[in-house]
Amino acid sequence: MTRNRLYTWVLLLSVSGFLYLVYALFGPSDAPIHVCIFKNITGYPCPSCGTTRSLIALFHGNFAEAIYKNPLGYVMALVILTVPLWVLRDVLTQKADFFIFYGKIEAFFTQRIPMLLGIGLIFALWMWNIYKAL
Repeated sequence: MTRNRLYTWVLLLSVSGFLYLVYALFGPSDAPIHVCIFKNITGYPCPSCGTTRSLIALFHGNFAEAIYKNPLGYVMALVILTVPLWVLRDVLTQKADFFIFYGKIEAFFTQRIPMLLGIGLIFALWMWNIYKAL
């Protein structure tokens, strides 16, 4: 993937995510959006189910609740606060720092041990979500 294509996708997904998060925070609370296709089809939560609720809990300062809802909320909070700004900085300064970082992370997770550890952690999170009946 080229730098410009990656940056376009990152910015589009960031804007979409921000809009969804704003709606989840300030939209009508009696009309929840169920966007998880996996849960809609199977009735079981996916590994990322609860991430939006976790972000909302973080926004309200409920840190323990955020971990309970889904620890990925902390990861997503870090990502949504840093990545769009990093990409915009690269675009404005005509650098490729994020593109290089992305390549290194991608190469890291294609190695056997990091990949298996990542899959194991996501699987454990999935089982926990099922146990909590999210």
